[in-house]
Amino acid sequence: MSDEAEHRITLRQRHDYQFEVDFGAGKPVLLADEPPPLGEGAGPSPVHMLLGAVGDCMSSSLLFALRKFKNDPGTLTTEAHAHVGRNEAGRLRVLRMEVKLRLGRPAAELQHMDRILGSFEAFCTVGESVRAGIPTEVSVYDADGTRLH
Repeated sequence: MSDEAEHRITLRQRHDYQFEVDFGAGKPVLLADEPPPLGEGAGPSPVHMLLGAVGDCMSSSLLFALRKFKNDPGTLTTEAHAHVGRNEAGRLRVLRMEVKLRLGRPAAELQHMDRILGSFEAFCTVGESVRAGIPTEVSVYDADGTRLH
């Protein structure tokens, strides 16, 4: 059995740089838009969606690893930041990203944290794929603000 899967979405132009992003049956349609001056900023931009995809994947990967060891991390909070600038050709590009994950509990209440922190990123499909082209720094903090990773 193959581990390959296909995922499809459909984008329909609504107005100028606004596109409806249709993820398929049963999923809400998302309105995407470029920020001014190109668009109106009526929805997330492509950079926002990239950050959302990487942040969500890293969060899910960390949560899965924590739960595998029967940990309840409390509510996870993730912040993702993109540094956009010009490349050598003068084109705007995402130059690097930072993802900060915060656990809802102190690390002292959780088991096997060294093993979890040493492996969860490798299981993040989107984050690790994007990281192949965009430098991405990932950090993890506990509820007390202690940096764990």
